[in-house]
Amino acid sequence: MSIQADTLKSSIIETSNEIKDASVDISKEFKTFVSDIEDLLKETASLSGDDFDKAKVRITDRINLAKSTIGAANKSLVQQARESAELTNRYVHEQPWTVLGAGVAISFLVGLLLGRKN
Repeated sequence: MSIQADTLKSSIIETSNEIKDASVDISKEFKTFVSDIEDLLKETASLSGDDFDKAKVRITDRINLAKSTIGAANKSLVQQARESAELTNRYVHEQPWTVLGAGVAISFLVGLLLGRKN
């Protein structure tokens, strides 16, 4: 394999790892958000008047923070997916026989496994 193909392959792997990390971040943020909102709702159950208004502001602030965090992570995720697709496309065009060989090998192995089950 050429140096350029190795570079493309490592870039694809790196981008894939970044996408996984971003999706984990989104998941963690969502879980934290839900937990925070549940806690705030429990706290507000017995509030009235001024205390209730303060709690409402806290809930609104937390919702806005979650929106911005998830929005930024989503933009990053979309950008990384585009970069990965572009790198994969470039790799396939530069190394068509390698990709074709890998596809044939995978198809052969899947065929063997499916044939053994029957």
